[in-house]
Amino acid sequence: MKHIAAALSLVGIFMLGVPGPVRAASEPLEVTVSILPQKYFVEKIGGDRVHVTVMVEPGADPHVYDPRPRQMVSLTRSKIYFSVGTPFENVWLKRFEAANPGMLIVRTDGGIEKIPMTAHEHHHHGRHHQAGTQVGSPGGEEDDHGPGDPHVWLSPPLVMLQARHILDGLLTVDPANREIYEANYRDFIMEAVKLDQHLLNVFHGRKGKKEFMVFHPAWGYFAQAYGLRQMAVEVEGREPRAADLKRLIEYAAREKIRAIFVQPQFSATAAKLIADAIGAEVIAADPLAEDWAGNLREVGDKFSAALN
Repeated sequence: MKHIAAALSLVGIFMLGVPGPVRAASEPLEVTVSILPQKYFVEKIGGDRVHVTVMVEPGADPHVYDPRPRQMVSLTRSKIYFSVGTPFENVWLKRFEAANPGMLIVRTDGGIEKIPMTAHEHHHHGRHHQAGTQVGSPGGEEDDHGPGDPHVWLSPPLVMLQARHILDGLLTVDPANREIYEANYRDFIMEAVKLDQHLLNVFHGRKGKKEFMVFHPAWGYFAQAYGLRQMAVEVEGREPRAADLKRLIEYAAREKIRAIFVQPQFSATAAKLIADAIGAEVIAADPLAEDWAGNLREVGDKFSAALN
């Protein structure tokens, strides 16, 4: 039960002498996040004290997103920008800072050790995370195996670390409402703990097939947290070549892959070709859904069914 103990340690400093609620100011704090799941996190912690704008619009690809002019205008009103390490931020984050020099940049992936995005991921089954020590300390972006995987929000244990950065950012800009943010933070950590425990139970003791096939390799941290492995059809936006498709079809047939998981932000043509060749299903699994907790429960059930 070490995962629960570690999570509870994140809230332990707040568990004694919980104060009563504080009267909130009339105007909410304007903040911006990069992707929809972050909106879920920030609203859980900020509550009615925040108004959240999302940079990457629904259905858009955060790897290559270009903000719209109206979004850049809106950004000038934000007090905080919560980054998560998506590829488009590598290009745009300094531009955001230039557009609003007084805005606090909070790197919610700070201190998280990134795993590589590789075509065929075989990770250790242990939990892979490292606590951050300060707001704005980014995790590793790449290693000898390729660029670091940005999809840290798909692992509940890593989201608990992101939540602490979010809390610290809100307290930095709006310390008068500390009691509200800390109470909401405790509630959100407990929600994440319960979700983590649910997913551990879903995949506990699995002795058979542990590898699932996805089109885009977004689920590496999720797989790592729950003792699974992902096999990706494409990596870094590259469609597989004919020889790659042949290899993937042979592999999927040999491993009796029953489903290939796709996401709405990418073309699923190659995934459908493989699925048709081996008689598998093509199933949606969206890593950018706004209902973060509900989505991970649903995707966990889909992965479990495909592995049975």
